[in-house]
Amino acid sequence: MDLLFSGVNIILIIIGFGLLIFIHEAGHFVAAKWAGIRTHAFAIGFGPPIASWRKGVGFCWGSSEDVVSRRFGRPAVQMTDRELSEEGLGETEYSLRWLPLGGFVRMLGQDDLSPVATLPQERSYSSVSVARRMVVVSAGVVMNVVLAVVCFIIAFAIGVPFEAAVIGGVSANSPASRAVCDDAAVEAGLQPGDALLTIDGEPAETFVDLQVAAGMSIPGEVLVVRVQRPGVERPLLFRVSPEENPASGMRSIGVMPSSSLTLASGRDADPVVEAYVQAAGLDVPPGGTLRTVNGLAVSSWGALDRILQDGTTVETTWVGPDGVTSHHAMSPSPTWQPLVPPGGPAQYGLAGFVPLVRIDRVASGSPNEGVLNAGDVVLAIGRVSYPTSESFLEAIKQSSGSELPMAVLRDGSRIDLTARLTRSGVLDATPRMGVYTTPAWDCPLIAETIDQVRTGEDTGTRTTLAGEVPDGVIPGSRWVSVAGVPVGTWRDVWVALQERANGERADLTLQLENSTPGKEVRSFDLYWSPEERDAIGELAWQPPLPSFLFDPVVVIRRSTDPIRALALGASETWKFIELTYLTIDRLVRGSVGVDQLHGPVGIVHLGSKVADRGIAYLLFFLAIISINLAVLNFLPLPIVDGGLFLYLIYEKITGNQPPIAFQNVAMLVGLVLIATAFVVTFYNDLARLIG
Repeated sequence: MDLLFSGVNIILIIIGFGLLIFIHEAGHFVAAKWAGIRTHAFAIGFGPPIASWRKGVGFCWGSSEDVVSRRFGRPAVQMTDRELSEEGLGETEYSLRWLPLGGFVRMLGQDDLSPVATLPQERSYSSVSVARRMVVVSAGVVMNVVLAVVCFIIAFAIGVPFEAAVIGGVSANSPASRAVCDDAAVEAGLQPGDALLTIDGEPAETFVDLQVAAGMSIPGEVLVVRVQRPGVERPLLFRVSPEENPASGMRSIGVMPSSSLTLASGRDADPVVEAYVQAAGLDVPPGGTLRTVNGLAVSSWGALDRILQDGTTVETTWVGPDGVTSHHAMSPSPTWQPLVPPGGPAQYGLAGFVPLVRIDRVASGSPNEGVLNAGDVVLAIGRVSYPTSESFLEAIKQSSGSELPMAVLRDGSRIDLTARLTRSGVLDATPRMGVYTTPAWDCPLIAETIDQVRTGEDTGTRTTLAGEVPDGVIPGSRWVSVAGVPVGTWRDVWVALQERANGERADLTLQLENSTPGKEVRSFDLYWSPEERDAIGELAWQPPLPSFLFDPVVVIRRSTDPIRALALGASETWKFIELTYLTIDRLVRGSVGVDQLHGPVGIVHLGSKVADRGIAYLLFFLAIISINLAVLNFLPLPIVDGGLFLYLIYEKITGNQPPIAFQNVAMLVGLVLIATAFVVTFYNDLARLIG
């Protein structure tokens, strides 16, 4: 059924995308008819026609020109107006073509790909006044803008859901965590629960406004964010400098939207939610809602986070999507320390020690169903013993065959097995195992040790995060005690380190049982600097269910007043016109990468997900695409409407068309630019879909 709905959504988006093109070309077509220009063709798509219709011929497969040629000995384009009228033929062929990436109107004496064809003839493009031609050229863009306004009006009349302008989470060491308040008495950093009021003086109505402002910023630019903090009477003003997020490639400040306490549900969300819920020891289905904690009502994930900060287990009440109430104990989870090895991504651990990898679940259809089990702890993969999450992935990536030797810890016993690999992707086929993994926090074994370093922000030098792992620690060693306190899991280690992080002693004794056959227990002295102890001491408890598992807190932008809906539609249209030009500016500046661009395939793929959010959001999405089509079509580039409009301005001023040689060169340049954009966006789309 999910597949069916996905297919229906894709069809809806293709129809919607086709409608945008139809409206654009219909604008040119109607304007050309008004101007008295003879129109040979009105087409949706490019390439050979699938089917066509012409007055006097009717519907036919392929081109109606073939039918006309067989009947009258020559195609309709070679017949005069009088001959067409006498034979009862229409001058225009309406067609649907194989390549659904655009459309066109072919007028007599006007050919974007052959400037020399624009010669004056009766009822030709060049025979009418410059003013009329300007109307014809700009009509498509005008129609797209009008369509956008109409879509916005209808969407707002229905009500469009947006993520509320409330901060739900702040990433550690992110720009938001370092944001400076204008009030020196207020601690630096934005906080969960902060409600956004303005961004650079502009009202922040949704969380998207903050994402867009950060994404469109340029390096070195500071955003001034005004927020209302719970429990604080007056608004606070923060200054924050966005940075590029390596994961998304976009500039951001490192904040997440506020989450409700209703677990997400759906085809993509269910397996992830179920895995986290099971790991937390709860029995709540996707779509369930957390109502109370220790008998007190809670309304957001941020409120739950604040309750669990003291590290105690709480009693929770849930209501399932079927209305059934259940009660469960919930224990908070530690936040772990990001450890950044030289030249590698951050991994999570404590004081330089990193856990092993656990198989969280085996994906449906995976070649390792029946080979690997959920809960298996990876002891070895390929040539790597006791891998970290990063070396686990790297071992898979570097494998050359379809099998990979592994050893796992299952029910307390070591099991040697052979994992199977498949290759996914066309442009860059990579081996995949078909499993989802998590750090094995409940297994007291230590993975490969790493050098915890990060790059200094100003000097480019490497700075130790939390003390290097003592020499002699063997991967696969087992935690025994921390400062004399026995420990059996990483959680125990976390608690022991936390209790001593603010102590006066600068050293700490660790006891580890080696993985060697003799199982020797050795003691190690870990030296902490004050900064390193602070890094551990600042770690906090958090809910075992991350905020991204819950539906976001939304606001519904709606107006049943037609005048208000019209004002909202016009306002949003202008806003996105500005945003599209701003995106082009950021592309030129380099603060937005070309890998963020979407082509038609990507638009359909993204739109199919948008369609799941309802008709109002689908209309809102189509309005944005319509605006993008309008702006891009009116850029001053050869062979698009904006370039043709520039030619007409030149002709109006000088009395002559631009030289044919110039038009030929400009046409070639335009074709290269369009082709390059098509190749880049098509590559991006494929990479997202199959990479």
